[in-house]
Amino acid sequence: MKIKEIIVVEGRDDTTAIKRAVDADTIETNGSAVSKETIEKVQLAQDTRGVIIFTDPDFPGEKIRKIVSDHVPGCKHAFIKKKDARPTSGRGIGVEHASPDAIREALKDAHTMEEDIIEVITKEDLITAGLIGFPQSKARRERLGELLKIGYTNGKQLHKRLMMFQISKEDFASAIEKVLQEEKNA
Repeated sequence: MKIKEIIVVEGRDDTTAIKRAVDADTIETNGSAVSKETIEKVQLAQDTRGVIIFTDPDFPGEKIRKIVSDHVPGCKHAFIKKKDARPTSGRGIGVEHASPDAIREALKDAHTMEEDIIEVITKEDLITAGLIGFPQSKARRERLGELLKIGYTNGKQLHKRLMMFQISKEDFASAIEKVLQEEKNA
């Protein structure tokens, strides 16, 4: 599978994992202190081939994603599930631990965040769905992020991410219904 866009990753091990899964070029941020030079490289990549931001599903990964997308608008975003980013032994979480299949799946589902944000799903919808303020909210948000392919977020960020990706009311309702059905069957 050949990827036209250049993939922004955190480090060398992520590049190695990407190259095991697909034929693609990468730009490494080398951590969350993203340099001016790295931003300039990403901007050039966006202008010439397009960019997919593919960072770890943790706080530093989200920080890098935000820094890069704030400086370089229009990038696509790919998200890996936390369970797919854990090593088979030991600790940690990251793209470098993901299987080639999980990486290909995440890249296949990469999409662009919308610039002109329209509120389709309200904060009240999130509360009604039990995604904020309930004991099971974190688990529900994690599963919802997997189903909608928008990654995991805390309660505060979920509303923003749903708007940024312009998730439809129908897709949201369908995903929530599946989350609740899975809970009931567990």
